[in-house]
Amino acid sequence: MNSEIIKKIIAEWLGDKVFPPLIKRDAPDLVLERASEIIAVAGPRRAGKTCYMYQLIHDLLAQGNWSREDILFVDFEDYRLTDFTAADTDTLLTAFQQVAGKAPTFLFFDEIQQMPGWSRVLRTLHNQNRYRIVVTGSNAGLLEREMATELRGRCRNILMMPFSFPEFLRFHGVPDDERTLLTPARGRVLKAFEQYLKEGGFPEVVKKETVPEKRELLQTYYRTIFYRDILERYNVKAKAVLEAVMHHSLNTFSDLFSISMFEKELKRHQLPGSKQTISNYLGYLREAFFVIAHDKFSYSPRQRIMNPKKIYLLDTGFSLLSTDFSENRGKLLENAVAVEMFRRQQECFYYKGRRECDFIIKEGTKPKAAIQVCWELTPKNETRELRGLREAMKAFAIEEGFILTNDEERELTFEGAKIRIMPVWKWLRG
Repeated sequence: MNSEIIKKIIAEWLGDKVFPPLIKRDAPDLVLERASEIIAVAGPRRAGKTCYMYQLIHDLLAQGNWSREDILFVDFEDYRLTDFTAADTDTLLTAFQQVAGKAPTFLFFDEIQQMPGWSRVLRTLHNQNRYRIVVTGSNAGLLEREMATELRGRCRNILMMPFSFPEFLRFHGVPDDERTLLTPARGRVLKAFEQYLKEGGFPEVVKKETVPEKRELLQTYYRTIFYRDILERYNVKAKAVLEAVMHHSLNTFSDLFSISMFEKELKRHQLPGSKQTISNYLGYLREAFFVIAHDKFSYSPRQRIMNPKKIYLLDTGFSLLSTDFSENRGKLLENAVAVEMFRRQQECFYYKGRRECDFIIKEGTKPKAAIQVCWELTPKNETRELRGLREAMKAFAIEEGFILTNDEERELTFEGAKIRIMPVWKWLRG
């Protein structure tokens, strides 16, 4: 790697005195000076990982004890660093010392997975006990696997997602304290929630004024995930099959994904694709933070693998690329719950016996809670929803049962069990 190019990139960083507009996120407040672990921030593209890095750097500088000459920031998606490898790390650190006049104390590496051999580099740097290190990555599986092997016990993992609903409210200046919720201003929260379901929480999407602008930006994200995060990263040969799997996930969110049925569908369209290929591609979608996949709950690992997975979009905004909101509001509501479960890093499954239940939450070795989601309870669907929930509760001796709706709140007793009904928007507030 040409050292002059590296020096130029470092000089640009040191000379840039202006940060982009920063949005305070609900993320841990870190004292980096005392951080003995590598801070690894994982999450989808455009969720705010880089801005979170900038916020941490801004906070360091605001203390008055540090300057930019103490901080090395590198964006490994810079096209000029395409050929950067682990062997160039010494060149990078030497170049910084030459340009800044001193060695860095803090290392901020954005999209670290773009550097081949990155985990070994981090382990080596961490072992030197000279640096405070923060990295980001847009690939869940890569970070998890590599961290578990090369960097076990050396990392603190932080999940950075698109805006949560409370963050969405704050961005739009909508108060949601308990007092406000008892006044007519409560309607602003409900209106904001409907908007949140439709457009999701990607910060740059939220900033756009019109639906066509939001859709265009989400289409860009979609293409980037397809081409850059999956097709190129995994050297996918069957492009048409990958496209079919991704398109199917986009248009059937909150539904079961049967690999066997999808294989038959591919054959009807004369497309290649074995069950293993389809499974691999679905795994790539998960690793690229495009979908969330829930297994059917079973104490048997084999049964979990054998049954269809339930697929959710990692951000409900992607639904703008598929179908009409009014036709899928119940599915969007369920998807929003799945996203929040993922954000809270809860271990989730679905239940299917004689009846169905949307979510089984597992804590430790046992199911802890059962949750059913529907847009509204009516005389036609209330008994069905309650029976599915109660069957799941009985199957695993679960005491906590919830039905989450658009805007209904009460408690009832069904078959001897107390069931709490509450709005999704209120549940999202925590």
